[in-house]
Amino acid sequence: MITVNSQFTEMTRNPARKKPTLPWPVILYLACVVTPVRFMAGPLQMTGLRVFLLAMLPFLLIRMFRVKWIAPDILLLLFVAWVFVAMQVNTPGQALEHAGITLLEMFGGYALARVYVQTHDQFKSLIKAVLLLVLLCMPLAISETLTGDPLVVQLIRAIPGITSVDVVTIAPRLGLERVQAIFAHPIHFGLFCSSAISLVYIGLSQNMPHPTRMVASVLIVGTTFLALSSGAFISVLIQLFLIGWALVFAQVRHKWVWLLVACVVSYIFVDLVSNRTPLRVFFSYATFSPHNAYWRGLIFEWGMHNVWANPVFGLGFNDWVRPHFMNSGSMDNFWLVAAVRYGLPGFVLLTCAWVTGLIRVAKAPQSSLKTAWMFCMVGLTFTLCTVHVWTAVYSYVFFLFGAGQSLAVAAPAAAKSVPQKPAFRRPFQPEFTRAAS
Repeated sequence: MITVNSQFTEMTRNPARKKPTLPWPVILYLACVVTPVRFMAGPLQMTGLRVFLLAMLPFLLIRMFRVKWIAPDILLLLFVAWVFVAMQVNTPGQALEHAGITLLEMFGGYALARVYVQTHDQFKSLIKAVLLLVLLCMPLAISETLTGDPLVVQLIRAIPGITSVDVVTIAPRLGLERVQAIFAHPIHFGLFCSSAISLVYIGLSQNMPHPTRMVASVLIVGTTFLALSSGAFISVLIQLFLIGWALVFAQVRHKWVWLLVACVVSYIFVDLVSNRTPLRVFFSYATFSPHNAYWRGLIFEWGMHNVWANPVFGLGFNDWVRPHFMNSGSMDNFWLVAAVRYGLPGFVLLTCAWVTGLIRVAKAPQSSLKTAWMFCMVGLTFTLCTVHVWTAVYSYVFFLFGAGQSLAVAAPAAAKSVPQKPAFRRPFQPEFTRAAS
């Protein structure tokens, strides 16, 4: 495995060599994520992404054994193993298939990023690729929000021998059709677009002029909005808030500790003065309507009832207990679904992998890429409390999570970007590469 230092040394010995670009497996992976092709292979439903990851998985596992393992690697593999155990206890006929899909989509996406996104330069190339995909989706989103027709999905479904994701029929919001574009659900489209906000605005602060990043960020926010998903837009609002906090309190020491204290105090205050739980208050502001807030509160309460009733192995794919008027079995909370399906051991393994990965990067030397990724992950963490993800976006979330682990290694000082020419600094123009405070 080429390390960051050896890769940089090779570049300095050969100045004519081109700057590192995104490895081809990452390019193919992103292409599969945004290409919603499905087909049947016997009794199994396959997607282009599953086929690609199935072909790559042996090489990824071999390469993984050649790098230094970190806590998230082990915890995610243990989670996959527990998924098989829990499913075998509850729904044995689906245990092998579901655990295999989890290994491919979740761990495969994560492992591909761990293996092929090794340097800060490659991470920057990844950000540019995601930005390009979001901008390419924008015309499709504008068309769909006016007509209700997901053009790419319908085109693929018209090709003999293959199919695509289902065309989602949902009531319009704010007089506009909700956009699924190239994903299985509008929530997934919104989540995918929202992931680019901090990555572009902060992560490319040394490589892209501030006006360009501002325009790109506005386009990302607008495209995300067309999904009309409150869950996905939470990620946008949280990331914008964190960016604003970093700018306004740039000179304040321990500003993130103060933010954490403010959040804890706010939680206690709401719990004391409100006749609703803080969670229900959160849902009321995190949804487009009071009905959705009430419904998500019910889902959480009854979901936890099922968790405590089946704490070890969960329910698998068995139906969960809920009031008779809750006809839909949909559960809009990724973390809660993990606890209900796989029990507390599965939930603990998954969340510990996520948290240890965040802590590992948070302890790394300060950089704009680290800040961008941390803001993105915080936004996704809250979004996953209000939405559930599967297939392509499920894999993409853990791909981003895995890619960020490369940021725990400091970029060589000489490998940093060439400083830009001095320019007039606007008030509060961001400088995200200062020493951590």
